[in-house]
Amino acid sequence: LPLSSSKNGFTTSSEFTTSWSSRFPRIELAENERVNEEKRQQQSIQRDEQRGNYLEEEIISVDDVIETIGVGHFQLRILIASGLSFSADSMEILLLSFLSMILQDQWDLSPNQTASITACVFAGAFVGTLILGPLGDRIGRRPVFLLGGIIISFFGLTTALSRTFEMLLLNRFWVGFGVGGLTVPFDILAEFLPTSARGKNLSCIEFFWTAGSMSVPLVAYITVGSGRSWQLFVMVCAVPCLASVIYGSIYVPESPRWLISCGRSKEALEILKQAATVNGKDIDVLFPKGVVLKDEREESSNFGDLFKPKWRKLTVNLWGVFAGYAIGYYGTIIAVARVFERVEDDMDSSETTSNESGVDFDYSAIFISSCSEIIGTIIVLLFVDRVGRVPLQVYSYISSGICFFVLCFFATSDKRGLLMCFAFMLRVFEMSGNCATWLSITEVLSTEIRSTGHSAANAVARLGAFSSPFLVEGSISLRKVGTIMLAIHVLTAYCASHIPETKDVSLGEKKQNKVEV
Repeated sequence: LPLSSSKNGFTTSSEFTTSWSSRFPRIELAENERVNEEKRQQQSIQRDEQRGNYLEEEIISVDDVIETIGVGHFQLRILIASGLSFSADSMEILLLSFLSMILQDQWDLSPNQTASITACVFAGAFVGTLILGPLGDRIGRRPVFLLGGIIISFFGLTTALSRTFEMLLLNRFWVGFGVGGLTVPFDILAEFLPTSARGKNLSCIEFFWTAGSMSVPLVAYITVGSGRSWQLFVMVCAVPCLASVIYGSIYVPESPRWLISCGRSKEALEILKQAATVNGKDIDVLFPKGVVLKDEREESSNFGDLFKPKWRKLTVNLWGVFAGYAIGYYGTIIAVARVFERVEDDMDSSETTSNESGVDFDYSAIFISSCSEIIGTIIVLLFVDRVGRVPLQVYSYISSGICFFVLCFFATSDKRGLLMCFAFMLRVFEMSGNCATWLSITEVLSTEIRSTGHSAANAVARLGAFSSPFLVEGSISLRKVGTIMLAIHVLTAYCASHIPETKDVSLGEKKQNKVEV
């Protein structure tokens, strides 16, 4: 049969299509449905891709990530490294009570020269806090942490090589300079802890300080107390800081909060992934492909920023608390020695030990008094997340002032047991207040100014520590000393009551206080 009746005997394409459609309408309808279905599938794929792009651009905050990661082996590593730094700080400061007396006898130093050994360390610490603290906000937490530890280790060891008084002072100044940077490890630990676990875990670092305090009389007894040289005593006391540097260089990364404040969010994300892996978390679940951290970039800070309207009131109160706690803590150590100087006269000479220079130390009494700080730290662990940072500081400092006053007021009493009880309680409350203060300042300052603000407050504390011997060891009667110290502690509690509460809030945030004095 002919296909059509066209002139040339063949149909055109349009004619053929029309003819096909008219002859097979059901086949055409099915074809149209197939085309429409393909379009719908393509649109669905495009919607899925759009959703995928949205997920790839999902933004999460560092606080949320750290809360999800939780507390585990990763934070434990940083706690050990930071804790060893705290032990080093404690040992390098407290060894001066032994070293100054030994060198006064061996080198025939005058009282002013003996006092300058201690003064040099505090002077170095004052300068170190003013330089290393802001440096931590500029170049990062980790480099300053390691730099401070290297300085302490090096000059702590070279102290043993000192052959002249001037060389000794130079070495101890640089040891103090390094000690001034030890606020940074504390800040690193705080910036890796979730809000829900920050209080107790930051307080645990104070056990390392107490361990250092207890180690000094033990090391002194083993070395100088057994007839060995003071050089060996000084070298052994430098070991914890050297261990901190080695351990920290392996296990302590840069703070992700600091990296984000500098706009380096990719590096921060990689560190958080590493932390999650060490803590046993599935990083594919926590960090889906393409997830980015919230940009929290901040401007660099300096000491002048502390007196801007945003920070001025807080800075004044923090400085008041740090000055007061330093005067109280170091004043307590000196006052207890002065009080028991009278009641120890009748003690059997076998309770003290002499070194090769003929200098006597009551090692057991010094060790027992250091143990009281353990109880103070335990009090903080039990109550810091229950009553809050501010109430704990207020109650601790007021209790310290009362114990200080009673101890000095009854210093001439022959009731040695009563005096020892108040001396023990005094160091307990001093330690609990100090722990809460260090925790509070780390939490209340935001990332861009945390290291600078913490170091500035610590510098003020060093000045307070420098002044405490002139107040407590001077010619002022103990009763007047007790009255003055009670007033200082009340003022410290007053300043602490005006620091914003940070319990259960993210780093750098604050809420209204409920306790004021």
